[in-house]
Amino acid sequence: MRARLEHGPARKVNTNIVILTGNHLCNNPRVIKEASTLANAGYGVTVVGAWFDWGLKARDLAMQKSLPFVFEPAIDVTENMLCRLQVRATAKVAATAHRFARFESRDQLGYAYRRLRAAASRRPAELYIAHSEAAMAVAVDLLHKGRRVGVDVEDWFSEDLPLEARKARPIRLLRKLESKLLTSGRYTSCTSRAMSEALASEFGCPKPTVIYNAFPWSDRKDLDGVFQDRRDRRVPSIHWFSQTLGPGRGLEDLIAALPLLKHEAEIHLRGKPASGFERWLAQRTPEAWRRRINVHGLVSNAELLSRIAEHDIGFAGETPLIRSRDLTVTNKSLYYVLAGLAVVASETAGQKEVAEQAPGGVSLYPSGNSVKLAASLDVLLGSSDALRQAKIAVLAAAARTFCWERQEEQLLRSVHHALATPAA
Repeated sequence: MRARLEHGPARKVNTNIVILTGNHLCNNPRVIKEASTLANAGYGVTVVGAWFDWGLKARDLAMQKSLPFVFEPAIDVTENMLCRLQVRATAKVAATAHRFARFESRDQLGYAYRRLRAAASRRPAELYIAHSEAAMAVAVDLLHKGRRVGVDVEDWFSEDLPLEARKARPIRLLRKLESKLLTSGRYTSCTSRAMSEALASEFGCPKPTVIYNAFPWSDRKDLDGVFQDRRDRRVPSIHWFSQTLGPGRGLEDLIAALPLLKHEAEIHLRGKPASGFERWLAQRTPEAWRRRINVHGLVSNAELLSRIAEHDIGFAGETPLIRSRDLTVTNKSLYYVLAGLAVVASETAGQKEVAEQAPGGVSLYPSGNSVKLAASLDVLLGSSDALRQAKIAVLAAAARTFCWERQEEQLLRSVHHALATPAA
């Protein structure tokens, strides 16, 4: 079954923009913000994504009443078992060819590539913006047809993931796609100044427009003021969240710092536990801290800011060893800032950038250094005044820079410039 999600009064639009993701909408807040801003500015906007999971599809459908743009799934394997088997078989053949012959193909970039290309080719637009690996391949295909295309480097795909995981990736193909779009695309953007400068140096392209993946300041009016997570509000609370709870996401630093802390704290972790997470956590957590660690399930995007805001300190232990993670500014950090939490973060290039623009609100420590991390946390845990001042500083930075209302202008200006240039 094909479906379209759309909302809003009929409007005359002369300029159509297609945003290519090949993913579920609910899992991509950056696409939602970009598409909403462009639609509200008067552009006709279609997001071409995909449906692979029943639960995520239900969340996408539930969002339809608030969307000022159209969402079109190029593929829906939840409705068609034969389609599911076909795309899995195609991906498996591609993975096998790469593994044994080092042959790289577009079919390694995700189940949606072929259907995404077909959907994009059927839909005329003045600008196509790619947001995923498969979407980049489709954008390059459209570029060769003379279409006006662009790319948002939300992740630097050819420089992402640990070394072991990269062995199964089509790195040469990804670099070729990135290079083509960054040098020939009419619209380019990314998530930080550090990322923009690195991309320009790497590919010899103009610096992509920096659009921080911030969230609307207006979301703060919906904070519910409820304390659902915390057990004892007299004890400061440290919060960490991700889609998945497991190793390799920065939690190692936090767990290693616990026995070094001089002050009490509650630890709250939010996400879907990976297989074996409970055992992994128990093996690394000191006995005295086990009752102080609380694990919470995922909540909706609408509730997430409220659940973060009930805590005191947001922890962001990103690794500088993966280039993409080092250069970006993560959703996690920007959620903490908008929620008004003091932030303690590893010293990546992207998080240094946030700290520079939120003086006094973000404490940095060298990644992997549990002693320095414990010292940074103790400064905040041991002084209610220091904690209060840090919270004031991050909220000021959110209002000044790190909210979506401050990023929209850059987006609209860049898109306007792209539409004023020749297609190819």
